[in-house]
Amino acid sequence: MPKRPIYITDLDHTFLRSDLSISDFSAETWNKKAESSIMTIATARSFQKSQELLKKIDINAPMILLDGTVVITPERKLIDLKTINKELGDAIVDVGTEFDIDPFIIGVKDKALNEAFLYPRKLNDYQRDVLKGYKDDPRMQFNPKNRTMEQNLKIVYFGYEAHLRPLYEEIQKVFGANIEAKLSPENYGGGYFLTLLHPEGDKAHAMQKVMEFLGRGHEEITVFGDSVNDVGMFKLAGTSVAVSNALDEVKAVADLVLPHSNDEDAVAKYLKSIG
Repeated sequence: MPKRPIYITDLDHTFLRSDLSISDFSAETWNKKAESSIMTIATARSFQKSQELLKKIDINAPMILLDGTVVITPERKLIDLKTINKELGDAIVDVGTEFDIDPFIIGVKDKALNEAFLYPRKLNDYQRDVLKGYKDDPRMQFNPKNRTMEQNLKIVYFGYEAHLRPLYEEIQKVFGANIEAKLSPENYGGGYFLTLLHPEGDKAHAMQKVMEFLGRGHEEITVFGDSVNDVGMFKLAGTSVAVSNALDEVKAVADLVLPHSNDEDAVAKYLKSIG
């Protein structure tokens, strides 16, 4: 009996439309494919938010969440967790303070793996815009002292490139291999975001954990993506597929660039085309 093919997709700007919806066509195509294939996601989003966004689709393998810091089954069985400890987290925040910018901090709140989303007193315009999308989110906690948690999943700075690039370079210089740092443009907001993770808390390392769980090789995977945090997976996967709206640096390492964007059901159209 042939092995089932494996497909892993990013969500924002890849599988999801820009309004965060999933078309009926995409849902039906995905679910049909899931009957004979292994299908899952790799996203910067949390378990709770992913569950909300993906109500219409079937996931039948461990999910890569929060940029790769969490690998967990749809039934909430934890496969892998990579966090930044409080000492290192606070040291990172102190460097940011020198550059007059404070971060959002996503951390583990309790043993049930519920998350807290800490936001600082001082916010720039870009951070305020981001917060508007979370105003009714129960995970939100005001963080006036600007300190991190015991287990931090990721530390994220939002702003403009001119402000964040010097901080990115300083963090790389100070912390080196103790941290995974990714500076990326936000496709539709005009700003940038700097994400700081455990050095093995990225999507590529998480994808390897999923493959170990499944007993399969990474060369057997097809991955879909659009942004900087997908590049590691692209380099490992057997087939890497970029949507038409992907960043140029992502397209440059893709095996295939699709003619359609996330708003044109690019992933589903590809899945449909291969039968």
